[in-house]
Amino acid sequence: MSPKSAETRTERLLNLVIALLSSRRGFTKQELFEEIELYSEAATPQAREKLFDRDKAFLREQGIPVESYSDDPLYEQDNAAQRYRIRSEEYRLPEVSFSPAESAVLALAAQMWEQAALGSAAARALRKLRARGVLAEDAASSPVQPAIRTEDPNFTPVFRAVTDRTAISFGYRTSNGQESTRKVQPWGMGSRYGHWYLVGWDTDRNAERWFRLSRMTSAVKAVKQKNGEGYSVPAGFDIHASLASLDTVFSPQSAAVDVRSGAGAELRLRAAEPQESVELPEPRAGRDRLWFTVTDLETLASDVAALGESAEAVHPPALRTAVAEALTRASVAQEAPVPEFKAPSAPRGQAPKTPGAQDRLSRLLDLVPYILANQGADMAETAAKFGVSQEQLASDLNLLFVSGPRYYPNGLMDVNFETGDIYIDNAENLSQPVRLSMEEAAALVVGLDTLAALPGAAPTDAVASAHAKLTEAAGTAGTAGNSLAAELLPGGAPPRLLAELRTAISDNRRLAIRYVVPSRDEVSERLIDPRRIFSDNNVWYVDAWCERAQAGRLFRVDRILSLADAGASPSDVPGPQPRFPENLFTPAESDEFVTIRLTPDAAWVADAYSAQMRTSLDDGGQAVVLRTGSTGWIPGFIARLAGGGAVLEPADLRAGTQDWLASALVNYA
Repeated sequence: MSPKSAETRTERLLNLVIALLSSRRGFTKQELFEEIELYSEAATPQAREKLFDRDKAFLREQGIPVESYSDDPLYEQDNAAQRYRIRSEEYRLPEVSFSPAESAVLALAAQMWEQAALGSAAARALRKLRARGVLAEDAASSPVQPAIRTEDPNFTPVFRAVTDRTAISFGYRTSNGQESTRKVQPWGMGSRYGHWYLVGWDTDRNAERWFRLSRMTSAVKAVKQKNGEGYSVPAGFDIHASLASLDTVFSPQSAAVDVRSGAGAELRLRAAEPQESVELPEPRAGRDRLWFTVTDLETLASDVAALGESAEAVHPPALRTAVAEALTRASVAQEAPVPEFKAPSAPRGQAPKTPGAQDRLSRLLDLVPYILANQGADMAETAAKFGVSQEQLASDLNLLFVSGPRYYPNGLMDVNFETGDIYIDNAENLSQPVRLSMEEAAALVVGLDTLAALPGAAPTDAVASAHAKLTEAAGTAGTAGNSLAAELLPGGAPPRLLAELRTAISDNRRLAIRYVVPSRDEVSERLIDPRRIFSDNNVWYVDAWCERAQAGRLFRVDRILSLADAGASPSDVPGPQPRFPENLFTPAESDEFVTIRLTPDAAWVADAYSAQMRTSLDDGGQAVVLRTGSTGWIPGFIARLAGGGAVLEPADLRAGTQDWLASALVNYA
């Protein structure tokens, strides 16, 4: 949408809200078309009708309760006789107050989504609540900071389908590689084992099913129900219980992998006790047999493939087949000719994104009650609070100034900011913050649910009381937690380790750690001063000052083999960055750049690995440039992608990756 059309749509929506709030009796569509001049820009009467219907649906999605009714029951079904209004008592967020501790956990819950699909919704929700008593607590001061990532391209359309109760279809690849089109009535979605899942009724199989979003092979499409009827979610459905049942759906099984002695340091962290009941040939000389108990052979196969020649899947046969197929697909992709493509240009700063109608309308509706409660607010401070430039704030204020009833000049808001201090008058209808939308409530409710499930992440009493107040204030939107869940329990890291790290942070203690470095497949020893613990979904990191590097470094908690107290941290150790890191990679002047070809299925890599540059390919894929401190991990990464990627440049790394994959396949000849 162009900036001009986005501006026009926002102005039209704002005027529609103001009009519908201004009359208890409401308006017919024809009266609204006369009242709001921008509807006259529609090319035809039919286009104007469709435009109004879209606007009405959009406002309802934002939690604004547009009501339709008829004065005369005899004309209940007559569309032309319908009247529309917004009841102020339904529009306004109920009065609610929060203690400092509750405000702090709400800020932490919102920050979880900062770099995820519901990031804007979480920020909008917190902004509305601050007008109702949430204090401006800074989540960055918390020593434990969970974070949710939603890199799957289908996350947003699936979330919409869940909240709107819309049946969908999509291409799907099962764990054994079979592809088909699935038709599903979504019940809920959530993360488990570091993956996002859709839970719903598979209409072709007449059964409840779970679908990993990363295995969807096509865009999600809405499906029309027979006779236009909707569907109902079972009354007893609970997303948390449904996701927990995955533990029983996928039965644990034993797996054996032979690993070269001294290699596979990270894989060895997950090894279990040997299984004497399974008879297998002895491993080759120089190889150690590792046993695992897993419910997901696909993940283990990916890990084994990434070790190349240094690891060989032995048992069960399905694991061996999966690794061999992954390496074969990777080898075929790597040996394919380099496609012609326009070389990615040097990275440039991106132009500011044109704000969409959703974000801007919400900001405008929040801005009015904020200024009314803080008359004379400073332009610079207000712009900072709302996360926009002063130029954008001025544009917002000018739009408010010209918005209102068409034929009633006295109904226009009086907005003045010429001196740098903002004043608003004659804005009674917009004086209160609007109720939370479904996605705004979902972001905070799920954030609080996630905090409650993480031992030591936040005060349990504050989380519980904030949750109760939030769900009551949100009304029906507060039930979003029944259909959306995020599990951030640390995968592979013992709770004791997280507790010891939290204690070291609070007591300012230095630690001596033994740490697995997968890129070099070695165990190193470090002295660190831990400053903060945070997660990237269920993968947890400690942000620490590294004595050896004399710089801040991020260490994965599940790669820490051991830790021991090494005395008090020096008083001059620098503190952590104030905000959650957007990139988990720490750049250096000695970094190397690798150009990788990605298929459409592997497009997530570009965002997950913060690609420096990108360019589109004719087959729908893309070539991306990754920045890395070393290239030793790249061949294993290509193996892990199983045909979804290939090294294009530099030439020596491309050739080396081909040789690496060929050597790995010898184990399965």
